[in-house]
Amino acid sequence: MLGAGRYLVGVVELLALVGFAWLGAARVRRRLLAELAGAPGVLATAVLAIALLIWVAELLGTVSLFRPIPYLLVMAVLGVVLYLKVAPADGDRRFSAPRAERPALWPTVVALVIAGIAIGHFAGGVKLRLGTGMTGFDSTWYHGPFAAGFFQSGNTIDLHFIAPQFLAWFYPANSEVVAAIGMLAFHRDLLSPLLNLGWLLGCLLACWCIGRPFRVAPWSLALGAIALSVPALADQAGEARNDIVGIFFLLAAIAIGLNAAAARGGTEEGAERQWLSTGALLLVGLAVGLAAGTKLNFLLPAAVLVLGLTALAPRGRRWRTLLCSGGMALAGGGYWYLRNLVQAGNPLPWVHHLGPISLPAPEQALGGREAHSVFSYLTNGSVWSGWFLPGLHGGLWIIWPLLGAAALAGLVLAVVTLRGRRAENPSDGPVFGPSTSVAGVLAVAGLVGIAAAVAWLVSPTSASGPAGMPRGFESGLRYLTPALILGLALLPTVPPVRAFAARLASLGPRLGDRPVAPDAPGDCLHPGTHSDPKRGRNVEEERLPRRWVATIVAAAIVLGVIVGYPVERHYLQNRYRNPSFTTPGLDAAFAWARDISGARIGTTSTRQYPLFGTDLSNHVAYLGIERPNGGFEAAPSCREFRRLVNHGHYDYVVATRDRIEPGKPAFPPQAAWTAGPDAEVVLRKKPTVVFRITGPLDPKTCP
Repeated sequence: MLGAGRYLVGVVELLALVGFAWLGAARVRRRLLAELAGAPGVLATAVLAIALLIWVAELLGTVSLFRPIPYLLVMAVLGVVLYLKVAPADGDRRFSAPRAERPALWPTVVALVIAGIAIGHFAGGVKLRLGTGMTGFDSTWYHGPFAAGFFQSGNTIDLHFIAPQFLAWFYPANSEVVAAIGMLAFHRDLLSPLLNLGWLLGCLLACWCIGRPFRVAPWSLALGAIALSVPALADQAGEARNDIVGIFFLLAAIAIGLNAAAARGGTEEGAERQWLSTGALLLVGLAVGLAAGTKLNFLLPAAVLVLGLTALAPRGRRWRTLLCSGGMALAGGGYWYLRNLVQAGNPLPWVHHLGPISLPAPEQALGGREAHSVFSYLTNGSVWSGWFLPGLHGGLWIIWPLLGAAALAGLVLAVVTLRGRRAENPSDGPVFGPSTSVAGVLAVAGLVGIAAAVAWLVSPTSASGPAGMPRGFESGLRYLTPALILGLALLPTVPPVRAFAARLASLGPRLGDRPVAPDAPGDCLHPGTHSDPKRGRNVEEERLPRRWVATIVAAAIVLGVIVGYPVERHYLQNRYRNPSFTTPGLDAAFAWARDISGARIGTTSTRQYPLFGTDLSNHVAYLGIERPNGGFEAAPSCREFRRLVNHGHYDYVVATRDRIEPGKPAFPPQAAWTAGPDAEVVLRKKPTVVFRITGPLDPKTCP
């Protein structure tokens, strides 16, 4: 547990980091994308602030200086310099994407209720993990160890080797860096079970913003909240899984693009200027790059977004579109692929060949479950009846056909919207006017969702398991959820559905029940505007005063700090105190490790994270051998194993199997390889033995 003083120090450090990042990000956003205000402005600022936090961590981590004091100092200097040196665009002249009318009352209330239910459902999972610690397989296999490794070593550029499965040490790690920032503040993982709740709130905000330019924000929010609540994403609550992190960045990229296009369409500038501004392209590229730097399955959607915007840009703007959006996408996620290139000679070490060209890559089996894709089973009737249909039922509810059809309709109709706008306005040609600029971004959004679905379809882990037995299918449905959520959020924005939603909304009063100006005739792709001739800019009606926002935020922070203190004590008291999520022996080892501090622990367990201890001070490493091109394999013999133990100067060795398998010995061979006069047994329970190492192990006396 943390005392009140140390807890408050951590809170102050965390608030300072986030505050400086937000200070600089807000000024940069006003420079790059002054046309956004309200919810889209907050979303764009949040993306920039997160990017600043990650960039500084990566910069310092490259030279092993990702430590509390250097990190805080650099963030403070960066935030202040950006605030003082970056001038708002044109004297802070704004072209907002205003709403000519307030949202209808009853759809807004219904949407907020549905979103509240989604948040409450998710918070229930968070509460459960606050009483046990994170227990998900991926959280304890690589998400948690990566974050703890960054925190302990201060290094992000070196490979953090873990159990030799799927070459996981090459995975991009934006979300793990964010978790490590929380560890820097408290020297505990207090924030780790809470972070995904924050990412969920960000996803809901992005869904609202996707519908906002079309005056269907409540509908997009409601459908997005439903999709975010499917059972396939239940394992994100209270865990370190990063699917929801990538989903947030993807939704944010689409939302920023749509709102920026709508805002430009509301100006009186020439048609060519009404394509996305340079600032909008930079932020859209950054957001989707952050998604690709979070999880591999977002690489294809990121590429489609960048190339789609480039293809649809007006003549004379295409190279700028490609350089701005593509360059910032690389800035958002390219660090991890550059690290792989440096360490393995290949940014994607899973790819061994590019046509006839052989690429550097580790020469080893992927390990873990046998890889199969959903695509490889598409025509296999027995797999569909025995695995896919039950998996869809379990992962996406019994209404999965309805959810899937609605999401697919949203994506496809978004794509064909552009064709419809061109048919209505043939004179637009390759140059976009106010309507077709929004339709172009909407079409690209549909293509991005389709690309996300294709990425799931062909992913080698989407139907992993023995041939004909895709046991990983239901869990792998989380790779489909980005397409599902985006499709449902886009569905209300397409013309037929939007018109139907407008008719429904007209049946009840609007928020505030005020008269409003009608839309411009014939244009329903972006809202009308309310012009203020005295200030020469378009403004939103009745924007919430800043002092109210500041008061609400300050009150929420104070309440969070007060409530957080007893919550953190409860969490640290119960974290892995009585685990029951793996084998009896490993559960016992995890409970033992919670009270160990400052020890060096070697292990053969795939799940490693609980061994880091409550204060995250234990150095934990898988006992394996490094191979060329970033390869890493388990020690093949007793002699090699003992040399590794001696070389690592380990205080303890946890020799274990990941599961109890009938017909196999109760304990792994590494237990016999470790046993001897200089290895004292601390714990012995199938299939795990914990040894305390009291002296060098002699390779010559191997059994």
